[in-house]
Amino acid sequence: MAKYIRRASALCGLLLTALLANAARVQVVQAGSYNDNPANRRASIARYQQPRGDILVGGAPVTGSADTGEQLRYERTYRDGPLYAPVTGFASQLYGSTFLEHSEDALLSGTDPALSSFTLWRDVARKPAPGGDVVTTLDTKAQQAAYRGLAGRKGAVAAIDPATGRVLALVSTPSYDPAELSGNGKAASAAWARLNGDPDKPMLNRAVRQTYPPGSTFKVVTAAAALDAGVITDVDRPTDSPDPYRLPGTTTRLTNEIDGCRDASLRQAFAWSCNTVFAKLGVDVGLKDMAATARAFGFNDTELRVPFSVAESTFDTVVDRAQLALSSIGQYNTRATPLQMAMVAAAVANGGQTRAPYLVERTTRPGGETVRGADTHPLIQVMRPSTAVLLRQLMTDAVERGTGGNGAIPGATVGGKTGTAQHGVDNSGVPYAWFVSWAQGDHDPQPEVAVAVVVEDAAADRGEVSGGGDAAPIAREVMRAVLGR
Repeated sequence: MAKYIRRASALCGLLLTALLANAARVQVVQAGSYNDNPANRRASIARYQQPRGDILVGGAPVTGSADTGEQLRYERTYRDGPLYAPVTGFASQLYGSTFLEHSEDALLSGTDPALSSFTLWRDVARKPAPGGDVVTTLDTKAQQAAYRGLAGRKGAVAAIDPATGRVLALVSTPSYDPAELSGNGKAASAAWARLNGDPDKPMLNRAVRQTYPPGSTFKVVTAAAALDAGVITDVDRPTDSPDPYRLPGTTTRLTNEIDGCRDASLRQAFAWSCNTVFAKLGVDVGLKDMAATARAFGFNDTELRVPFSVAESTFDTVVDRAQLALSSIGQYNTRATPLQMAMVAAAVANGGQTRAPYLVERTTRPGGETVRGADTHPLIQVMRPSTAVLLRQLMTDAVERGTGGNGAIPGATVGGKTGTAQHGVDNSGVPYAWFVSWAQGDHDPQPEVAVAVVVEDAAADRGEVSGGGDAAPIAREVMRAVLGR
């Protein structure tokens, strides 16, 4: 072979090797950077080339996919969008996704490996499986009752099954229609700007992402701590509780909204929500036991998910005795989500035990075959069973003879606790109206539902705001819906 041919062959071989090396560098080493490059639209085009799986409530889809005929072909649609927005969130071609649309995105979009029996072949073919469906735990009638009860006012409702932790209702108002954000045109951009600029924050999920001072509804936790610690051994015995109560180490005097709280028994103080009794009880119990009880109920838990994350409810563990007194009546730095306070009511209803709440019953393939069931949720012992029995009595008395009368349901036993939480500079804000409760039908073996309601703008006249007047009627209708009454 001529010398120049050998050299040409060697050069061609070298060039081929360099070409293969560069191809490997681009397709393997730099594949991630190319895929993530905003200028690369192939991933987005592929993502929207098929319908998205659906989110189901009561066996019926509350989401859908519309064929736009455009390059990003399928666009998300929603049925009763504002009603279910705190659960579904949005899936937007411009702004990503939130809540179930985000936490279950792999399944809904068809990229979850569990959807396909031929994962390797689909990877080679670069073709996703058809999107799967997400079956929620929501009770349609309870969700509708909560939304109807809030009637657009700023507030939230959370309802759960005390025995299982299944979330039965999750509502936040004012709400919005996620469909407005689905596309990628000027309308979606305008909706995004309008919703983010709205001072009422319609995209804020107040049920799980907003914390509030729980006010007197936190007295359920304080009562549990006092009973478990043995500070109270007889709920009908008078307590050593002055009225007004001077906060320890200060000249500040705590008062009550009603008369008759001096030395009131725990039963009487709970029914009529005596601040002085519960503030002193918190101090008598002590910070260590108060913090331990709050933690058992779920406060200071940074890892709660349903499956999307829930804001941390907090009970301050670095306080003096005066601050502890205020913390024990749901003020100072004590803050809770409505879902957390529903968990408090559920623990009482379920004999002192609770399970972590969850929103997804199961996920399925398009034909209905189950991909995954609900995660196992172990029972957590929150308080002694005997304490739970006494608290159920106290909560029942609060409805039958106390401030929670608007939560009563004929044909059912209802336990509840009202709360009116001060907030703002020098408590100048319109108080938040709270009601936490549980209900058991007369023919049911156990309580079927636990509810928490908070109303931010309960009334124009701050002096007329009350958990019993503003929040309890909403909780009553949600409980009636679950009980079938």
